[in-house]
Amino acid sequence: MIRRLFLDHPESVGESYAEHLVAAGRFGLAMVAGGIACTIHAILPAAFPTAGSGTVGRLYAQMVAKRGAARAAQSQLKTVDYII
Repeated sequence: MIRRLFLDHPESVGESYAEHLVAAGRFGLAMVAGGIACTIHAILPAAFPTAGSGTVGRLYAQMVAKRGAARAAQSQLKTVDYII
């Protein structure tokens, strides 16, 4: 149960628990900041006109880059006959 709750998902994305904690925390804070900027933009349209789309774009690019790196590492491990 503990493994399923805390370790399975981080391992599935190629991270330790601590690495995932930092990465997910950073994403969450960026989403909160983007959400606050969007809420202010809703009230005052001249404020933060691109904050929402900019936040989404940056986070998406980071996520895609991380997935690509994880896939490359996994495919490299599959091609190696032995690891020292």
